[in-house]
Amino acid sequence: MPETRVAATATIQIDNEQVRVTEWRFAPGTETGWHVHPTDYVVVPMTTGELGLETTDGVAVNSLQAGVSYTRVAGSEHNVFNDADSEFVFVEIELK
Repeated sequence: MPETRVAATATIQIDNEQVRVTEWRFAPGTETGWHVHPTDYVVVPMTTGELGLETTDGVAVNSLQAGVSYTRVAGSEHNVFNDADSEFVFVEIELK
C-alpha cells in the first residue's frame, strides 16, 4: 500500500432535502480520506473490481461488481482507497 494517496474525485450530481448523490472516481492510488457518514446510504458500483476499506478495525479489500448495490448505516467511519492499476467508479446515494 502506498504511504500517501491523493484524493479521489467526488462530483455531486444531486443535493436536495431528500438525498445527496455523488459520483466517486478513484484513479489508481487515490482515496476518500477518513470520514463518517451522518446518514444511511447506498453505493452503486459502476465498474467491477476491488477497493480497499480502512476502518478502526483494520483494512479489508472488497470485490465489487458493476450494478450490484450495497447499503451502509449512518455512523460508518472509514477511508476507501484504490490500490489497483485501473480506475474504479461508484455512485453514492446518501439518504437525508
